Amino acid sequence: MQQLPQLHKSTVDFLKKNKNLLAFSAGVDSSALFFILKSLGIEFDLAIVDYNTRVQSKDEVRYAKELSNSYKKKLFLHTCKLESANFEHNARQERYGFFTKVIKENGYTNLLTAHHLNDKLEWFLMQLGKGSGLVEMIGMSEIEKREDFNIVRPLLHVSKKSLKNFLLANDIRYFIDESNSDFKYTRNQIREKYSNSFIKDFESGLVKSFEYLDADINLILPKKELRIKNLFVIKRDKEDLKNIRQIDKIVKKLGALLSASARTEITRTKDCVISGKIAIVFEKDFIFISPFIKANMPKYFKESCRLNQIPTKVRPYLHSERFDIISLRHEVQKLLS
Repeated sequence: MQQLPQLHKSTVDFLKKNKNLLAFSAGVDSSALFFILKSLGIEFDLAIVDYNTRVQSKDEVRYAKELSNSYKKKLFLHTCKLESANFEHNARQERYGFFTKVIKENGYTNLLTAHHLNDKLEWFLMQLGKGSGLVEMIGMSEIEKREDFNIVRPLLHVSKKSLKNFLLANDIRYFIDESNSDFKYTRNQIREKYSNSFIKDFESGLVKSFEYLDADINLILPKKELRIKNLFVIKRDKEDLKNIRQIDKIVKKLGALLSASARTEITRTKDCVISGKIAIVFEKDFIFISPFIKANMPKYFKESCRLNQIPTKVRPYLHSERFDIISLRHEVQKLLS
């Protein structure tokens, strides 16, 4: 195909070894990724969500069905109707809940998304404007490991212009979501006022800068992390800023984002629940992070947790997942070695 954007060889090799599900929307980004993957001989299937907010979404679903039939791909469709309040957040939760269900039921290893260079810069500028640190500003990585699958973003170094040129050169159909021009969304304002013109003038330098920043983050963040199901334990650093950076990355894996007020609360209390669903507790040497639930626990379990210095707020989750507390404590202690 003409003007085929180049993906990183390591990412291509990784995708060829695994079972892939492409998050498809029929827009420029995912349509381009569909045909790039096909051209590179990477096997994948499709998943699409129809929020029923636009008439055009029915055409997008039909297009997804046409592609899946023409190229013998499985297609998973989810339709829903969400409240208008906090729509973007709720849509993300609905979307990733659907993807996770499909992945678990069908044995996929990777969820592929079509986030690209423009998305990465827009996120960077949004977080910069909020007063975030480096880890929060970089946000997306090319391969992100989660409990049940990996999120792979092969296009993070490719600009939207390159993707559109690829589609036009090969006469590939795509749809334009008119909500991307709605200035009630902060991201759209940043795109129009700042990021589009910046990438137009400095694309190659921006790609290189993000490569350096990604490498810097790997030096900043602690290397050791214990994860068992959705329980995370990290070694506590004497610097709260380093702790918050690591916590921020973990909270994202649990499907949430830390606000500035949440970071302040974590640093101040060292023992709190974020967004009513994630427990974060500092102990002398460790930090425990897990889903927060309420559940009745037998006395023997609570006593075992107390003797093994397991924080109160994470105990109900551990009980619900049938953790062996003595074995867990042994694993936690290994972080100190």
